[in-house]
Amino acid sequence: MQTLTVATGSRVEMIDITQEVAEAIRRENVSEGLAVVFVPHTTAAVTINENADPDVVRDIIAETNKIVPFEDRYAHSEGNSAAHIKSCLVGPSLTLIVSGGRPVLGTWQAIYFCEFDGPRRRKVLVTAR
Repeated sequence: MQTLTVATGSRVEMIDITQEVAEAIRRENVSEGLAVVFVPHTTAAVTINENADPDVVRDIIAETNKIVPFEDRYAHSEGNSAAHIKSCLVGPSLTLIVSGGRPVLGTWQAIYFCEFDGPRRRKVLVTAR
């Protein structure tokens, strides 16, 4: 298993970690198989989406902030309930097909670490078989 460290700089952001995940898979020495990318945090997530137009990421962040506002009379006393909810909606893991030692992604796809309670230093775990 490989452990990546992601430093986030904003309360909510999406960081393209495609190259870091690809390098972690390469270090796992798997040419054909599956890889799992897992975020061991309750206020962060991982997803795949478009990397060609940065407006897509801006739109995703803006709309998820509308759907799940930071303040909404949540019962959780830490003040980060919105981050927990967003993490549940996006999800903590991805399963990727590995071919030729690299993750199989579509032309415009990238792997994004999603921060919902930053800024923080986070971990992303990658394993391949």
